[in-house]
Amino acid sequence: MHHTHWAPHHNLSPFLFHCQVEALLASEDYGKDLASVNNLLKKHQLLEADISAHEDRLKDLNSQADSLMTSSAFDTSQVKDKRDTINSRFQKIKSMAASRRAKLNESHRLHQFFRDMDDEESWIKEKKLLVSSEDYGRDLTGVQNLRKKHKRLEAELAAHEPAIQGVLDTGKKLSDDNTIGKEEIQQRLAQFVEHWKELKHLAAARGQRLEESLEYQQFVANVEEEEAWINEKMTLVASEDYGDTLAAIQGLLKKHEAFETDFTVHKDRVNDVCSNGQDLIKKNNHHEENISSKMKGLNGKVSDLEKAAAQRKAKLEENSAFLQFNWKADVVESWIGEKENSLKTDDYGRDLSSVQTLLTKQETFDAGLQAFQQEGIANITALKDQLLAAKHVQSKAIEARHASLMKRWSQLLANSATRKKKLLEAQSHFRKVEDLFLTFAKKASAFNSWFENAEEDLTDPVRCNSLEEIRALREAHDAFRSSLSSAQADFSQLAELDRQIKSFRVASNPYTWFTMEALEETWRNLQKIIKERELELQKEQRRQEENDKLRQEFAQHANAFHQWIQETRTYLLDGIAYRRVIRVYQYEVGDDLSGRSCMVEESGTLESQLEATKRKHQEIRAMRSQLKKIEDLGAAMEEALILDNKYTEHSTVGLAQQWDQLDQLGMRMQHNLEQQIQARNTTGVTEEALKEFSMMFKHFDKDKSGRLNHQEFKSCLRSLGYDLPMVEEGEPDPEFEAILDTVDPNRDGHVSLQEYMAFMISRETENVKSSEEIESAFRALSSEGKPYVTKEELYQNLTREQADYCVSHMKPYVDSKGRELPTAFDYVEFTRSLFVN
Repeated sequence: MHHTHWAPHHNLSPFLFHCQVEALLASEDYGKDLASVNNLLKKHQLLEADISAHEDRLKDLNSQADSLMTSSAFDTSQVKDKRDTINSRFQKIKSMAASRRAKLNESHRLHQFFRDMDDEESWIKEKKLLVSSEDYGRDLTGVQNLRKKHKRLEAELAAHEPAIQGVLDTGKKLSDDNTIGKEEIQQRLAQFVEHWKELKHLAAARGQRLEESLEYQQFVANVEEEEAWINEKMTLVASEDYGDTLAAIQGLLKKHEAFETDFTVHKDRVNDVCSNGQDLIKKNNHHEENISSKMKGLNGKVSDLEKAAAQRKAKLEENSAFLQFNWKADVVESWIGEKENSLKTDDYGRDLSSVQTLLTKQETFDAGLQAFQQEGIANITALKDQLLAAKHVQSKAIEARHASLMKRWSQLLANSATRKKKLLEAQSHFRKVEDLFLTFAKKASAFNSWFENAEEDLTDPVRCNSLEEIRALREAHDAFRSSLSSAQADFSQLAELDRQIKSFRVASNPYTWFTMEALEETWRNLQKIIKERELELQKEQRRQEENDKLRQEFAQHANAFHQWIQETRTYLLDGIAYRRVIRVYQYEVGDDLSGRSCMVEESGTLESQLEATKRKHQEIRAMRSQLKKIEDLGAAMEEALILDNKYTEHSTVGLAQQWDQLDQLGMRMQHNLEQQIQARNTTGVTEEALKEFSMMFKHFDKDKSGRLNHQEFKSCLRSLGYDLPMVEEGEPDPEFEAILDTVDPNRDGHVSLQEYMAFMISRETENVKSSEEIESAFRALSSEGKPYVTKEELYQNLTREQADYCVSHMKPYVDSKGRELPTAFDYVEFTRSLFVN
């Protein structure tokens, strides 16, 4: 019984819940605005949570009903009906809740759209106020600032375009979804689009007006700039200062020219400004009336400035012309005054030269007057005529000044003519005196030159070196004496001229410092010098005759002594065995020696040669007394200052040197022959070889000095068979240098006969020794010491190269019967051919 009562009681709560919830869900209130819709949505959310919570309880109830239905204690059909009714109502509530949720969401979308549209409308309205402003700026800066603001607004409108489009898209979707308020949506959308278009149109219109205002304000600024410049220049051209000096007025004219150049530039600018104004009017600028007014005002000001500038320029030029006339008149007056002063002089010259100088100056002065007539006077007159023709305001003053100038000018010309006349008269007087001065000066100068030359010749020291010279001097003096008559005539002419000059009672002659008194003294002095000269010439004649005798005596002895030296030298160098040299070397050297003559034709033994040389040397010593006599004669000539001798080419010093050399040559020849005799006796060098060396030396000693230079020595060695290599000049020659180390160790550049013979004897001795040693070596190779060696013996005992050389260079051995032995070679002939020299 407890469960039966509990179940119905337990089921009552869902039923009441269903009734309450159904009443809430059946409400037609979906909100009047966004706030109320949001409020209803929150309530609906709470209700849905409650419904969700009751669903769990319903499950418990269904579970309980199922349990009751299985029990036989309750009415099953009643329980089932009750359960189905509750489930059916709960499903209905869920369906109603879902339907109300959809309608509330739709209502929220609609009211959200209206809210968004209201916001946009409000933004459009705000922007409309901005773009509807009538303020287009009162100046250029104001317009530029407004343009910047408007550009920012246009950027803002462009940026806002997507937001506007979003609202429109949302409205269209709402309208298409066929929901409540469709008509209102469409009506609001149409109105919204209209407002947006209107805003954009207003913005574009304001932008256009601002651009026009900018152009207008720029135009106004340009107009004001030009007007300001015109006003500034108007003050300048209205000035009453036209200059009180020429420099000042030139400065003002330059300034005015600069202004005119500037004005031309500004007129072009005004034209550009007006052209710009016309363009603005054509473009229907909303300031059209103001533009026309400003253009008219600007053009008027330009015209006023132009008139004022023209008036000022005319006055400046008029004043300039007057001041220029006065300045030029001052210059002319100053010039005339200067010339008047230069004529105020009583100087008409002291002599012809000074008168001519003054006349030249006067001619230059007159030429200057003529030139000034053409330039200064003509110019001032032309300027005066020009100013009078132009009816200058100062015409009277100009005419009076010009007349005063002309009066002074005429007086100046008259004074100049008077001075020139007086100068010409003075010139005529002085010219007569001048001619006499010049003639005297020329003749006096010529006479003095003749005297100076004569004096120089007559006082020149009489010092001759020969009889011919003194004879020439005496002839010249005789010629001079015969020419004295013409000088006497010139002297008489000078005396006559001097008399005429003195008659004019003038100052001293400016062209010469010679006076007649001085010339007379000169003439007397000349006669005295002539007599002194003749005495000196006679004395020198006697001295030269004595000197010539002394020359001839010296020449006679010197020539004879020199001839003896030459013959003795030839005897010593060429006389001994000379024929042998000719015979042996004529072919080799290619020199024809056969024509040379000798004092002795002997080719005796070395001992006989030595004896002959000793006899000749005693004769040389005996001739010293003859040399002493020549030296005494030479000393006498020196004392008499005789420096040349046409009768001989020999001097005492030269002959003494030659005698000394001949004495030394005799001693060297003796020593050399003694050396050769010793060499022959001790070294085994043949007398024939020694003679050959001696002859060859003498052959190459061309100058008979008893010495050979290095080149002659080398040629001598080659002629004796020495194989010396040919080398270019300046190139090293080690082989020959080694020989010079022996014969000329101190390199004095010469090889004496003694040094040469010592060298040749030592070399010949070496050759003899070397030849014997090699011959002995070959004999040792040969079996039983035979005078030949076989091919086998050569190859057994020597190197292959040495054996090859011997076989190719040795001649076959021929026995005493004239037969050749096979493979036998003659080593004796081979060795001796190697050491032929």
